[in-house]
Amino acid sequence: MTDHDGTRDSPAPSINVEFWGPGDRLYRNFHKDLDARPCDENGTFLPPGSPPKPLSDKSPDDWTPYRNRIEFETAEFFFTENQTPAAQINKLLDLWASTLQKHGDKPPFADFRDLHKTIDKTPLGDVKWQSFSVRYNGERPAADVPPWMDQDFDVWYRDPREVVRNMLANPDYIEEFDYRPYREFLTDGDERQWRDFMSGDWVWDQADIISEDPESHGSTFVPVILGSDKTTVSVATGNNEYYPLYASIGNVRNNVRRAHRDAVSIIGFLAIPKTTKEHATGDVMFRKFRRQLFHCSLSKILETLRPGITKYEVARFGDGHFRRVIYGLGPYIADYEEQVLLTCIVRGWCPRCLSSRINLDEQAGWRCRHHTDVLVEEGTLGELWDEYGIVGDLVPFTNDFPRADIHELIAPDILHQLIKGTFKDHLVEWVEKYLYQTHSKKEAQRIMDDIDRRIAAVPAFAGLRRFPQGRGFKQWTGDDSKALMKVYLSAIEGHVPVDIVRTFRAFLDFCYFVRRSVITEKTLKNIQEALDRFHRYRQTFETIGVVSTFSLPRQHSLQHYVLLIRLFGAPNGLCSSITEAKHIKAVKEPWRRSSRYKALGQMLVTNQRLDKLAASRADFTQRKMLDGTCLSAAALAPGDVDSAHMINGTEANNNNNSTEANDNNNDTEVDDGPTNVEAHVELAKTPQRKRARTPAALAVELAIPQLPNLLRRFLFTQLNPDDPRDPSEVPLTCCPQYNDKISVFNSACSRFFAPSDPSGIGGMRREYVRACPIWRNEYPRYDCVFVNTNPDLDGMRGMDVARVLSFFSFTYKAELYPCAVVRWFDTIGDSPNEDNGMWMVQPAHHANNSPHISIIHIDSIYRAAHLIPIYGTQFIPPQHQHHQTYDVFRKFYVNKYADHHAFEIAF
Repeated sequence: MTDHDGTRDSPAPSINVEFWGPGDRLYRNFHKDLDARPCDENGTFLPPGSPPKPLSDKSPDDWTPYRNRIEFETAEFFFTENQTPAAQINKLLDLWASTLQKHGDKPPFADFRDLHKTIDKTPLGDVKWQSFSVRYNGERPAADVPPWMDQDFDVWYRDPREVVRNMLANPDYIEEFDYRPYREFLTDGDERQWRDFMSGDWVWDQADIISEDPESHGSTFVPVILGSDKTTVSVATGNNEYYPLYASIGNVRNNVRRAHRDAVSIIGFLAIPKTTKEHATGDVMFRKFRRQLFHCSLSKILETLRPGITKYEVARFGDGHFRRVIYGLGPYIADYEEQVLLTCIVRGWCPRCLSSRINLDEQAGWRCRHHTDVLVEEGTLGELWDEYGIVGDLVPFTNDFPRADIHELIAPDILHQLIKGTFKDHLVEWVEKYLYQTHSKKEAQRIMDDIDRRIAAVPAFAGLRRFPQGRGFKQWTGDDSKALMKVYLSAIEGHVPVDIVRTFRAFLDFCYFVRRSVITEKTLKNIQEALDRFHRYRQTFETIGVVSTFSLPRQHSLQHYVLLIRLFGAPNGLCSSITEAKHIKAVKEPWRRSSRYKALGQMLVTNQRLDKLAASRADFTQRKMLDGTCLSAAALAPGDVDSAHMINGTEANNNNNSTEANDNNNDTEVDDGPTNVEAHVELAKTPQRKRARTPAALAVELAIPQLPNLLRRFLFTQLNPDDPRDPSEVPLTCCPQYNDKISVFNSACSRFFAPSDPSGIGGMRREYVRACPIWRNEYPRYDCVFVNTNPDLDGMRGMDVARVLSFFSFTYKAELYPCAVVRWFDTIGDSPNEDNGMWMVQPAHHANNSPHISIIHIDSIYRAAHLIPIYGTQFIPPQHQHHQTYDVFRKFYVNKYADHHAFEIAF
């Protein structure tokens, strides 16, 4: 097994075998003492194999507090899905009532008050909001007392223990829940890998400490993950800042936490002390009070967890069993400013290590609670501040809890440390500084405009945000930065020195490695190698005088990622993007639904109702009361034959059109289906009625006269799969003829396993590949794809790139053939470009210089591919449009940064 320093013991014996994704077989070594044995309500262990008690003793038709399914789904639609204002609820219910009046019936609710009252009666998920007030009680000046010293600061919170127990009891997590710490190894040896939080060394080490008490054996360790960050709900009003505190548990897997399936819950709104400008400037006492208020508030909110950290308590789990539970404070998700506050350090220092703020890259020891306590006892406040970056008169809230060290618990933060920090705030800004420093102002602006045009010229791609005006926008979001990372490298190539290009490549490689959902020991070596390259090539910015120091805390944090992965598993399960996304549902949307007057109270009620509805849905789903749709369930009522016939016909029609409906709106979507294939492509459900109906007509439409002959050769290869000849070498006289009807489609759907990208719980993702003459009534769009040509080779070496000109299908001798007309690209060279790491391709031609076009079965298509032009040093004309790019340029990079799955293919 691997220790924190990377050394090895002998490999642990595997005691269980599990599967992850298509074809992967893994061995897990579970912790032997904290083994999550089921027990009864009193904590007495049950005999092995004892069945759990039913989660609910309610009947399958008990919809309490609702009368029926219609009431529940109406309440959920109005309150959760559509967030309908009260006045609109009343209007819709009145309209509904008017249609039912002649039948002597009524709608589910009389008005919005009736709806809200029914939701409030829900006992499930009910964790009441509480509050406490804090007032300054320290020294006061003799005169001119600042207003904040006389103010009460209210903190609203919910019992985190009850919130955690609700998460443990949620049946939605049965298949996505880790009860025991484990270490995971690959089949082909003893190479270890990390994925979800419970696979990390920190939780194993905590289990070792806990199991020193024999009374803890058989318990379940439940790490409580926290996160906080101020957020602004509106820039147009006055009091628009809120300070939410979130909680999750480390037992739910990363994919659940990223999918926001109620695995991250808001447990508090912290106070935000404010003072007048007169007293704010240079007021040391106010800054100290604000920090102390933060730590005291956290300690007070979390105090109900404290008894369960040292002695077990009994809790019920989503699988129906009771288990002994021992809590622990786990990682804290926060950006750098919040980390400074949490760890009580001076801004500019590292919250994890003792490297000096003057030179953060120097090797230094780790910060820890014991070392800090010794320094505080021995040193003065000035010495602590100057020599160690410690604010000595503050005490972290974690000091009030056993086994908690805030320096160890700071989580990695991909969003703020890598994407917003190192990429946007550092590297992109340094490139702009370099251009203005190296060129005249006019020439620098000309180059910046060309970089913007290059970014705007990038072809459309599933899930890729476009920048029609380049990068010249004022306010960047995290999603903007993520999208720009995918296309920025090729845009600056030719305008900056090679070492700057290599700097970006090394940094992007680092980001894509650490963003993986499963990280092996080999990946850790790749991460370190990419970091070493980044440090080596970024020196060019110092050499040319763009920067004077690399002592930047967020950039320095990259050095700790290998350790943090060993401790906490894959970083994408602890990124602040999870809590920032939760801001929308827990803070911003409830604020928009409020009257804006004393909005916090209304926001608390909204969050409570949302939790009740979510808990009701989990309960009803577990009792199989929400199978099908509300209408299909009504149609199955005894004696309602006509309705059943109607709904069956409607569902059939909807199913026939569902793919095409999605096809017209989104290029990508998560797929909550099972993980049963690595990749699969199928045509859209509905053919295009106004397009060609025969091979000859399609040949005219695509301006490919030889298309009927290509189709004959395609049929030959399908009927003679063992023939070793290239299709072009087969005489046409040997090929069958086909001149009957074909069906043409504008798109195909690719379904593939991509857990590192936004995907379903099983790691599956769907994207749509377009091949249509008019896209969104504006321009043609013909996407590129990866085609499997040599399954014995990995990645790009076993694939070719092609551009889809059309999708179609036909039936020959009772066999359906779904096909694609493609134009091939040739790979340039036998390895990627040494500067940017991307493979290069160019349109393929025959000996007579005609384009290399053929027909392929869609089963040979793996997924969509994204190409970016090799711009070189040429400038893009202002009139160029992105949909012309594939036709205008002659050489392209295969964009391995289009998404994480593409990175795996082209790495």
